[in-house]
Amino acid sequence: GDGALSSQLHRRGFRCLHGVDGSAGMLERARSTGLYQELRLCILGREPLPAPAEHYDAVTVVGALGEGQVPSTVLPELLRVTKPGGFLCLTTRSNPSNLRYKAELEAALGQLERSGAWQKLLAQEVEYWERATIEEESTQGNGYISGVVYIYQKCPVPHVEEG
Repeated sequence: GDGALSSQLHRRGFRCLHGVDGSAGMLERARSTGLYQELRLCILGREPLPAPAEHYDAVTVVGALGEGQVPSTVLPELLRVTKPGGFLCLTTRSNPSNLRYKAELEAALGQLERSGAWQKLLAQEVEYWERATIEEESTQGNGYISGVVYIYQKCPVPHVEEG
């Protein structure tokens, strides 16, 4: 994205930030913040993330998991680059035009949890997630779209007994 999240993370002490986006223009906006150590062009869900397996302590996708944006099939790739015991923070909107995607995303999140890939730590509804651009998208008729923040922890690799 444009780097808006990086300024919030930086204020809270995070200093080693890497970012990806499918738009060179958005990467330039992010680069202008001066807060990233690395920025790479990557279309999430269509190509592998430009990082080795188990590379990151935490992975965030904020504002991109939605209808017509990043497909929910990206989840295994996000897990691939997260260290065992690392965290994933994901968000999606709850507006009417995103409800089908949200249901699909939550089914995929649940399937990965049942498989033992990660453990859900939080799924929190946020009523005033972002301003609605049209009244029909307003979740409660208040001019805002609600959303959900999900936090997962990648499960450690199980120890295999030899013998």
